[in-house]
Amino acid sequence: MRLTRAVATLFALLFAIHLVPEARAQTDERPTIRVGVLKFGTVNWELDAMTRAGLDEKAGVDVELVPFAGENASAVALQAGSVDMIVSDWLWVSRLRAEGVDYTFVPYSTSVGSLMVSGDSEVRDLGGLKGKSIGVAGGPLDKNWLLIQALAKQNYGVDLAAENSVVYGAPPLLTEKARQGELDAVLNFWHYAARLEAEGFRTLVSGTDAAMEMGTSGPVASIGWVFRDSFAEEHPEAIAGFIAADRATKALLATSDEAWEELKPLMKAEDEKTFTTLRQRYREGIPARSGAEEMADTAKLYGLLAEIGGERLVGPATELAPGTYFDDGKNGS
Repeated sequence: MRLTRAVATLFALLFAIHLVPEARAQTDERPTIRVGVLKFGTVNWELDAMTRAGLDEKAGVDVELVPFAGENASAVALQAGSVDMIVSDWLWVSRLRAEGVDYTFVPYSTSVGSLMVSGDSEVRDLGGLKGKSIGVAGGPLDKNWLLIQALAKQNYGVDLAAENSVVYGAPPLLTEKARQGELDAVLNFWHYAARLEAEGFRTLVSGTDAAMEMGTSGPVASIGWVFRDSFAEEHPEAIAGFIAADRATKALLATSDEAWEELKPLMKAEDEKTFTTLRQRYREGIPARSGAEEMADTAKLYGLLAEIGGERLVGPATELAPGTYFDDGKNGS
């Protein structure tokens, strides 16, 4: 299956750079798209590989990176028009669309958080966590935490939030507490989980595992490129070029170990095992399904999250807002 994906992504690389109309190649002027990124976020890995390989230029667009210290700052910048695009999740996009804001979403990655335990832990399933200490990054309304709680109740009759000592905190702090044995399990973002995995921790259940056991047919991209419909309408070549460059870069990173070697300084991997684990988990998170499949499963997931998280999580809308996924005419492909 992995070989098939590698072959497919090679074809995608060759195909993607030709997605922008040929007329664009006949002019020296390329549209610029300003992308807001976290200073030390993993999105920088892809964008660095994109611009280093010149895949944005080949797709007829110039990508300008605008760094921010936190997600809130990048979201504010998007709302203020200081950037054209950021990475965020479809839940946020849907909630704002329900309020009349024209944000839309293109899948970026299916890599999600995982609930990790030490390699020698006696815990083998969610039922075994009863009475244990759990660290959770992202807060009590984190999507993965809600899904894992729902799965624990469904399969084991365990209320993880009520029957355990739950500690919410910043990802680096929780990672360190897990290393020191102060937590029996930790639910952390994918790259922190990958670093723990390289140190001998194991995955008890991931957010994707929980979502699929709760009804999705495959992995759902939890985060994506977010921009305004109005920007896409006013700058169609910029959006088409960026999406083409994104696909080409993912194809490159799915197949080229050499491209990853150039990213090592950005990744700050502690050792070679950590580096290869991060690379593998990133590759596994490259979306491989059609837009139609993604949207169908996201709608299922939204309904489930609306049920278990309530209005505090999703707002007043009980269904995924129409237009949450960007319609470029290829969503059914």
